[in-house]
Amino acid sequence: MTQPDFGGYATKNDVTCSDGRTIRRDAFKHDHGKVVPLVWQHGSNDPANILGHAELENREDGVYARCYFNDSGNAKNAKNLIIHKAINSLSIYANKLGQIGKDVMSGTIREVSLVLSGANPGALIDTISFAHDEFGDDEIDEAIIYSGESLSHSEEVKDDVQEQEKEEKEIAHEEGGEETIGDILATLNDKQKAAVGVLLENMDDDDEEDENAEHSDKEDTSMGKRNVFDKDGEEQNDKNDVLTHDDFVAIQEAARKCGSFKEAFMTHMEDKGFELSHAGGFAAGYGLENVGYLFPDAQKVAGTPTFIKRDTGWVGGVLNGCRHTPFSRIKSMAADITPDEARAKGYVTGNEKTEEVFELLTRTTTPTTIYKKQKLDRDDVVDITDMDVVAWLKAEMRMMLDEEIARAVLLGDGRSALSEDKISATNIRPIAFDDNLYAHKVELANDAVVDIIDEILRAQENYKGSGNTTFYCSQHVMMDMLLLKDTQGYRVYKTKEELAAGLGVNSIVPVPVMTDSTVYDGTHELYGVIVDLNDYVIGADKGGAINMFDDFDIDYNQYKYLIETRISGALVQPKSALVFVTDTTSGAMG
Repeated sequence: MTQPDFGGYATKNDVTCSDGRTIRRDAFKHDHGKVVPLVWQHGSNDPANILGHAELENREDGVYARCYFNDSGNAKNAKNLIIHKAINSLSIYANKLGQIGKDVMSGTIREVSLVLSGANPGALIDTISFAHDEFGDDEIDEAIIYSGESLSHSEEVKDDVQEQEKEEKEIAHEEGGEETIGDILATLNDKQKAAVGVLLENMDDDDEEDENAEHSDKEDTSMGKRNVFDKDGEEQNDKNDVLTHDDFVAIQEAARKCGSFKEAFMTHMEDKGFELSHAGGFAAGYGLENVGYLFPDAQKVAGTPTFIKRDTGWVGGVLNGCRHTPFSRIKSMAADITPDEARAKGYVTGNEKTEEVFELLTRTTTPTTIYKKQKLDRDDVVDITDMDVVAWLKAEMRMMLDEEIARAVLLGDGRSALSEDKISATNIRPIAFDDNLYAHKVELANDAVVDIIDEILRAQENYKGSGNTTFYCSQHVMMDMLLLKDTQGYRVYKTKEELAAGLGVNSIVPVPVMTDSTVYDGTHELYGVIVDLNDYVIGADKGGAINMFDDFDIDYNQYKYLIETRISGALVQPKSALVFVTDTTSGAMG
């Protein structure tokens, strides 16, 4: 027997490859003894890349390849590369794969290839039989070369793998492109995969028995098809109690049409006379129980539950736009020099000069505490293993705290004055409801949107703030303005930027909670607010900033979480905001 030039594992079982596939034991058992081409870098489309051939041997831990080089120049170069350890990896190209999820259960090896880098980290080249003297060096009888990141459908031949997957899909799909059985089985858990594996293995055994019976010289009258679902392993001779290959093909065809393998399976079994049991399987005596094990569990689309919440995109803009101070007691002072008494005066010779008189105004705002509290049973924290439930809960707490602070700054929290949970409007003063000295009120007299825009522009003569203004309003108000059309039917403002310029502000921000807080007083509704948030100060002493606290209640076996802040907030510049309201008694537009 001719000695191979070298040998090694072409595949290793139960090792996860870089593409996520795992080759299981005996996946290529039908290739035992097969001779396939030995190729360089899977370049089998070029005859010059054929380096020789490989004899395959199926073993318990993988497929072993005994490789023989031909006399080509490329083969000699490959020998030299192996001797000098420039390459150490093998790879296979296989198609007609039978997969359960990412587990390769069967297939056909078409070639073995020498590659620079593969995908199966468990394969190795373990013997080299040719000598160095072919290239002028000393003889080497044997060497062990570990492959590292190598073997099995190499990374350099992704196009071949994609072509292979395309071939599998063409086999499994009808022209309509419906979901295949492979797609459905890909979501099976380990217990379900094992059940389907036993089903398929037993079907193969039945086929082999039938084939042997056909070639037997002696008729076996006792042979009957075995029910693969029979838990006692007893033979069943009643045709209705047997799931044959024809049945399985019929189920596949029905699944392609209805889109559900489970539904097709149930329908087929009921047509054969099986009855559903309360346990989710079939009634005793019909051979099949707990059929639900064969079908995949429902899978989460996202890693964590999705929050059903209001749009909070405006929150960050409000909180970041405000001015922040390292002290929580905010004192603002203003001198009103608009009365005539404060004006400069002319002098007549001989008359007495009089002093200027004006009013000095002060306002002090003290802090309040805003918090959010949650708890989790420790049993739940331990049992929930598919997500970090604590991190998810803390993210929700911070998100809701930020929204509440931004809402209190702009509009107030909207709770009744009698509510114990109300955020005091004297500690965080809402811009929309602040004193007229700081937030100038403008009652809109018109119903038409085009007239309201004119009124908003004219009212800005009363604005005395820093000047980088934003118009905060409801989504409804903003859309009414954007949908405004001229006499020719064209929109006057095509974008939010154009509308902002038309209103004389730097930007427009829709605030979802304004639809819940539109009531201004008994006869008016809030329409919008213009303000530069740099004129609003949020103060917090050291330690009063946002903090998260964790605690464990040993009596109730609960984790408790608290997020809180102690802050104050107020406009500090007189006439630094314009608040627009509509008269509900006159039917004005809100």
